[in-house]
Amino acid sequence: MAVAVVGTQWGDEGKGKVTDFLSRQADCIVRYQGGTNAGHTIVVGREVYKFHTIPSGILYPGKTCVIGSGVVVDPKTLMVEIETLTQKGISLEGLKISDRAHVIMPYHRRLDELEEARRGQSPIGTTLKGIGPAYMDKVARQGIRVADLLDEDAFREKLSFALKEKNQLFGGVFGVEGFSLDEILAEFGEYASSLRPLVVDCSLYLDRALAQGKKILLEGAQGTMLDLDHGTYPYVTSSNPVAGGGSVGSGLGPGLITTVVGIAKAYTTRVGDGPFPTEIQGAPGDRIREVGREYGTTTGRPRRIGWLDTVVLNHARRVNNLKYLALTLLDVLTGLESLKICTSYECRGEEIRHIPAGLSQFQDCRPRYFETPGWREDLSRIEDFRDFPGEARRYVRLVEELTGLPVALVSVGPKRHQTKVLKQIF
Repeated sequence: MAVAVVGTQWGDEGKGKVTDFLSRQADCIVRYQGGTNAGHTIVVGREVYKFHTIPSGILYPGKTCVIGSGVVVDPKTLMVEIETLTQKGISLEGLKISDRAHVIMPYHRRLDELEEARRGQSPIGTTLKGIGPAYMDKVARQGIRVADLLDEDAFREKLSFALKEKNQLFGGVFGVEGFSLDEILAEFGEYASSLRPLVVDCSLYLDRALAQGKKILLEGAQGTMLDLDHGTYPYVTSSNPVAGGGSVGSGLGPGLITTVVGIAKAYTTRVGDGPFPTEIQGAPGDRIREVGREYGTTTGRPRRIGWLDTVVLNHARRVNNLKYLALTLLDVLTGLESLKICTSYECRGEEIRHIPAGLSQFQDCRPRYFETPGWREDLSRIEDFRDFPGEARRYVRLVEELTGLPVALVSVGPKRHQTKVLKQIF
């Protein structure tokens, strides 16, 4: 059995927390795309863990956690993450890395910074971690994979070829100094030695796990609206966070993913530029940002805040073939007198319930809202969903009605016990 966890909005929906929660029942947790631009925060007791590459299930002993083929891996950042977890007493015995994952090189990070600066007043809003340039090299068929990193001769040859082009670009176009072949070889040779025992054929490994009756949990980064094909292009990430990306990035055939769980905040946020129809200007949005601590895990940037948008959720339902929703951060809405849920858009004189592909058309969309009363009780202290105030339960039921999806999990705080199970997923 394989279950995929995907974001339904613009990322930051709480996928790490939900993945950690569901990992109790899984045997193998696989991160299938993205890179260090992801930031998954998990709270266990008084300890706060921030993951960027390692799957969120690593905090449970005895689990296998695989960094899949669709991930771009920054070895330097990964080694820091491994060391940090080791110092906190977390066992990394179950960590594996796909031999087909691509490697983020130092010149990718430099290119990311220079390209974003060159965009001037029209930035994409990248995290400057080298993710886009690494995926560009992958698509151009000149990327360096983990398997290459472990082969000294192949690595030297591929790196020499890459630096010839990249250093010309740095000097000729950007007017900055390039990179030294020998320095990178020395640094990455050490990474290769450290990572070699962790490397596996991801597809083969997972196929054998399924044959043994193991339960697999696929963890995506970012969200559907940041998907390269199905998001608000060009304000998107460089990979496919949707469930289809889970198949490609793990090496599991599409039919093997039996259940897809969409993670949605009880409101909406996004980081960076791009259209955002339900964005709230003023006091309610500022209040939600502060109560929800809506600042990027990776960048620290303040997130833009909006009301819940079911046009977006229904877009995610369709492109991911969602079976369930997990609703997070419901407690953040406590204290607001009334709440709005977007049910459709008015776009150039027409009511629509889909996401336009054209950026200018999407920017012209104005939300149509259904308004419902709020509640004042502190949800984070209530043990059973059935004891939530009626207005909070009604809000959840409205989400179900407007999306046609059952809400399986409701989260009202960062701790594990603050996730309420309405329906079993595994």
